[in-house]
Amino acid sequence: MKKISLVITCVFLLLCSNGIQAQTTEPVLNQLELMKKFIGSWKTEFGKDGTFFWDAKSYGTGFETNLRGVANGNTVFEGKQLLGYDKRYDKYIVAQMFLGKDIEIGTTWFISNTKYKWIPNCDISNPEKASVINEGEFISPDVFIETKKVNNKPIQTVTYTRRK
Repeated sequence: MKKISLVITCVFLLLCSNGIQAQTTEPVLNQLELMKKFIGSWKTEFGKDGTFFWDAKSYGTGFETNLRGVANGNTVFEGKQLLGYDKRYDKYIVAQMFLGKDIEIGTTWFISNTKYKWIPNCDISNPEKASVINEGEFISPDVFIETKKVNNKPIQTVTYTRRK
C-alpha cells in the first residue's frame, strides 16, 4: 500500500511541475497593437538649437511618417518613412528616405510591451551582431527614449515627447 501511495504522489508531483513550467512561457506580443503607440506627433531636441519633428499616421497595417529637423528656425533636413507589418516574421519593415540621401531599409519590433528594437535589414539574419541598432522604451504613452548603438556602444540617447 505504501508503494502505491508513493507512486501516486510522484505522478501527482510530476503533473503539477509540468503545469507550473507551462505557465512560465511568455505571452506572444501583439506587434500590430504595440506599434500603434507611435501614432501621433512627436518631437525631440538635437544639437544646440535643433528640434526634430516626427509625425506618424496610420496607413493600412502600418503607418507613414514625415520627418523634419529644424535649427535656428530653418529646416535642415526632412524625410519620410513607410512602415508595414510583415506577418511572416511578425515584425515591421521600415523604408526611410531623407532628401538628398539614399533609402534605408530596416526592421523594427517590440521585444516587450514597452521596449522595441530597430536594425538595418542587412543584419536581420543575425540581429545579435548588427553593427547599428536602435533600442527604445516607452516610459509613458507620451514619452519614449531611444538609444542608438554602433558596434554595441551607445552613441546617442534621445527622448521623444508627444506633441498635443
